[in-house]
Order: sequence, then C-alpha cells, then structure tokens
Amino acid sequence: MANRLKQEKSPYLMQHGENPVDWYPWCEEAFQKAVKEDKPVFLSIGYSTCHWCHVMAHESFEDLEVADLLNREFVSIKVDREERPDIDAVYMSVCQAMTGSGGWPLTIFMTPEQKPFFAGTYFPKHGGYGRFGFMDLLERVADLWKNNREELLRAGNQITAAINQEQTDNGQKPNRSLVERAYSQLAQRFDHTWGGFGAAPKFPTPHNLLLLMRYADTMQEPNAMKMAEVTLEHMARGGIFDHIGGGFSRYSTDEMWLVPHFEKMLYDNALLLIAYVKAYQHTKRECFADTAHRTARYLLRELTSAEGGCYCGQDADSDGVEGKYYVFTPEEVKAVLGAENGAEFCRLYDITDSGNFEGKSIPNRIHTSENGWDRDDPRLEKLYSYRLNRTKLHKDDKILLSWNAWAMIALVKAGQVLEEPSYLDAAVRIHGFIESKMVTENDRLYLRYRDGEAAYVGQLEDYGVYALALLELYRATFDVRFLQGAIHRAKQMAELFEDKKKGGYFMTAFDGEQLIARPKETYDGAIPSGNSVAAMVLQTLGSLTGETEWQAAADRQLSFLAGEIGEYPSASCFGVLAMMDALYPHRELVCAASDGLPGELIAYLREHPADDLHVLLKTKENAEALAQGAPFTKDDPIPEQGAMYYLCEGGACKAPVSDVSQLH
Repeated sequence: MANRLKQEKSPYLMQHGENPVDWYPWCEEAFQKAVKEDKPVFLSIGYSTCHWCHVMAHESFEDLEVADLLNREFVSIKVDREERPDIDAVYMSVCQAMTGSGGWPLTIFMTPEQKPFFAGTYFPKHGGYGRFGFMDLLERVADLWKNNREELLRAGNQITAAINQEQTDNGQKPNRSLVERAYSQLAQRFDHTWGGFGAAPKFPTPHNLLLLMRYADTMQEPNAMKMAEVTLEHMARGGIFDHIGGGFSRYSTDEMWLVPHFEKMLYDNALLLIAYVKAYQHTKRECFADTAHRTARYLLRELTSAEGGCYCGQDADSDGVEGKYYVFTPEEVKAVLGAENGAEFCRLYDITDSGNFEGKSIPNRIHTSENGWDRDDPRLEKLYSYRLNRTKLHKDDKILLSWNAWAMIALVKAGQVLEEPSYLDAAVRIHGFIESKMVTENDRLYLRYRDGEAAYVGQLEDYGVYALALLELYRATFDVRFLQGAIHRAKQMAELFEDKKKGGYFMTAFDGEQLIARPKETYDGAIPSGNSVAAMVLQTLGSLTGETEWQAAADRQLSFLAGEIGEYPSASCFGVLAMMDALYPHRELVCAASDGLPGELIAYLREHPADDLHVLLKTKENAEALAQGAPFTKDDPIPEQGAMYYLCEGGACKAPVSDVSQLH
C-alpha cells in the first residue's frame, strides 16, 4: 500500500512509505490538491530517530481507521524536520505560541494557504485520562471546516499575523554586564550534586559548558570551571554515556544522568567532543581526554560513511523497544565474558539482578570511584561485538551539511589537542566530501545528501557553521585555502541571509521558498542558533583579517544579538561566547616563517588553550594569497632563516620576537 513517500530520500519519510495514509511530501501539488478539493491540510513533522514519532506512526498512521478519515477529509503532508528546518521552525513557533510548549512529532492543521489554526505534538489514537485522542481531533477539525470555517480561518489569520509581528529595532551595544548575567543565570540553575542545569529532563547543552570554561579563563573565576567539570564528570559516568561503544545519548530523563532517551545524534556528540577536549586542555585531567577519545571513535566507527561524510544519528528503539540495544542482565554479561570478567564488569558498571531500567541494567559508573576498563580493553570490544549482533539500531543515514561542519570542528580540535592525526584526517575528509558532493553548480551549498543525491538549498546554519569549520581547519593546518574558503562562505552568508533593515540573519536565503514567515532564530537550543554562529564567524574574521568590513558586520550582528538576548543571555551562550571575543582583550599573532610551520608554534598552541589568540602563518609560498584576505600582513617581512613573531594585543603591537617563548 505504498504512497508517495516511498520515492523520497529521507529515512523518516521512507519509514512512512507503506502507511495507508495518502501522504504527500511538502510540495506545491499537495496544496493545490487541498484548494481543488476544498480540504484542510494535516501537517506532521518529525525525524527518523524520534521515539514518540514512532509511537504515533504505529498507533495512528499505520491504522486503517485513522488513514480512512485522514484520506477522506484532509490532505496529509509529512516533513522531516532535519531536511527542512525552516518549515519546522515556522510551525514549531506556532505550536509554542498556541500551547506554550513544543516537541516532536509536531501536529499542525492549516488552510490550503499554509495558515495554521491548530497545533500540538503527540496524540494517542483514542483519548483518555484527560488527553484528547487523534481520532476525536480529526473528526472535530473536519466538522469545523465544514460547518464553522470562519472560526478556523480567523484563527489562521491571527496566528500568522502574530508570528509575523514587525520586529522592533531593539539592537544595543553588547556589554560585559550581559556576559556576567549569563554566568549568573547558569550558576543559579546549576545542580551542585549532579551537574547540569535545572531539573530533569537534563540536556547536555555543551555550549553552556564552553561559555563557563571561557568565563573561568577570562574572569579568573574558579567556580565557573568547577561547574563545567562537575557536569562533564557526571555525564561521563552516567548512563547517558555509552560505556561500551562510546558516544552520548540525547538527554537524561533523570537528574543523575542515569536513564537517557537513547537516541544518539551527530550534533550532540560533536559539540560534546568539543567540550571534553576544551576541558582536557584547561585541566589536563585524563578522564576528559579519555571521554573525548571514546566519543571521537564513536563518531568515526558508527556515524561515518564510506564517502567521508557523517550520518545524522541512531534510533532509541530496537525491535520496537526503547533502549533494548543498550541494556544487559548479569547472566548475559557473564555468558559473553566468562564468569570472572563478567562479574568484574557487572561490579564496575552497575549491572544487577534488579536492574535500573525496566528490569535490566544500563551500564554506568555513577556510584563507584573505581576506574572503568581501558578504552582499548579487548573485553569491551567483545561486549561491543556481541551487542552489535544481538539486535539492530536504525541509523538515519542522511548527511546534513551543518551537522557535518560541527563534526569537522570537533575532530579538528580533538586531533590537535589529543595529538591524534586520524581525527584531523577525518575532518579533512568531511571537507572534501562537502566540496565534492554538497556544492551546487553555481557554488551554493546544499543542505542534505543521501544515496547519491544532494538536495535542498543551504540555510543560514549551513553557511555559518561551515565557515566556522573552515576557520578551525585553518587554525590547525595554516593552509591558506581554508581561510580563503571561510571568507568566501562568510561573504555568501552575509549576501544571502542578513536582514539589512532590522539586523540579524534570517534562517532562509532571500531567494528561497517563501513560507508564511521567515524565521530569525537566536535561541541556542540543542545546537547553537544560526545567528550566534554568524556572530562568531564575523567576529573571528574581523580579528584574523583586520578588515574593517568584517568588524563592522560583526558589530552589527553583536548589537542585534545583545538586543535579542539581553533579558536572558544564558539562553544564547554561543552568542555570548562571540561577544566575549569583542568585549575582552584579544591578541593577533602573525608568524612569518622561512621554512613553513614551525614545530615550536604547534607545541605552543597546543599547550596554551587561549580562546583570545588568533594566529596567521605567512610564508614565501602563501604571502600573496594571505595578503588578499588579511592585507595588514603584507608588510611583515619573512626572515631569511627561522621565524619572526608579530604580536598585537588590545590594539597595540609589540616588538617582533624570534622565539615563541618570548610571547608571554
């Protein structure tokens, strides 16, 4: 009973390809059908590793009774939120405005003109215990459409007008009190026992931790570093971390990080890898390096394609059961490892007869101070192989450009700090994949690649995070081509997305598909917002190149962000990080070297985790290309032998030195 979704590339849409519902993907044909047949549109948005999306699909979309009602009274559209984050952002804002909350699956009813009049999330097929059932909802909406349509049209117009309210020009200059307020808000919400912020469910939000570490370094505030360390320690000991295969689940359902929602996402693991690498850089504590290694290995082993790109993530469910892939009983462990080794694993990782999750045990090290097994221990590999063959995890094998760019950033940092060249090599392969598979004929970026097909025009996050990743590659390799690439993509970002009138950056390009609203997001949720990333890119380019156009663009963006997040800056920690670059003293260093990259500079940068230092390398080979992007470097002479270091700090340049140790 295949429908149109069978022909799509998205794993999420394809999962619904055999539903009896007459699904359409988001397309003009669907809305034309709704106009022609005078029907309302049912829009369902989700993603392939979403547990409650699976539940609603099984209860309702695979059900003939539900399908008959949907097919008779509605035109039904399915959207993968990861392929179309713009559509998801528009209608999620509707859901939050109407209900005060949101989530997936996202359930929307709207007119053929795309104006929503009802929003919600998961609905069971039949109501009960005070909850509205999906069948009840469908019958009610169908009746209102026929008999009281004016009420629905009025609601649709009001909601559409509300999410398109003229933005007031509330830009303001960023200031240090805003940074201090962000820190204070995080401190107020900090869980001193288990780490993290607020009550359960707890999300890792690594950019909060990155801000705390930067704040600790800049302000000499040990409590900020302690909050980051406590959180990173407890997450790495909890069940949210996969102690057998590496990598983190999406969030914890409890305060102690024991029971996760088991789906694993590329973006979480990339951002957490950055946080653990940063923590190791600051503290030199081996536990952080170990967690970083295990997370990087997970990315490379489980989420990397043969072509070089990284997949989206893995499902929480196996054989229709949440967490089945990850849990064990003592008997099972002993059968795999033998009695002695099995008993040791059970003691170290809390595998008990009573269990800690639905009668079985999630491996964790919450209540033990003993060290766990080494990451190269063959006994762990034995458990890992057993688990792989015991049951299967669905993998969403889409490749999203912005998420891959986060993986590039993480792998570059891990390769540098942990001195593991294979991680840097993997980042370079991702870059090659993007350049060969995800760039259009007219040099624009695609958003998604799967099964040989690149599709959907790139959005703000794609350009912003990719530019940031190219800057990170330049920071690690000093290959001027990466700096040129970052400048090129940042220029495109400004041309395509900047709101020249009101400030900030739209999510979609000026020539993209016109939806009922054009979002401009500033909230740093699970992933930093496109506007926060744009601020970081512009501020970094302003510092690196010395070009006034980049600094002016950064000033505009930081003023926009400061106005948007002023009341609650801890909700935009990545944006606050970008502000810190502008608000506190920073240094620019040009190394002019006769024989390429000096080993002493590599060692210096590895040992000094300075977020406030921007470095350029000038050689005879790259001098001309470097001067095109950073014109101020053309006057720095290259010595006949060795290297000279030209350091500027706080707008004043110091005397050149020939020894990197003299830079202090």
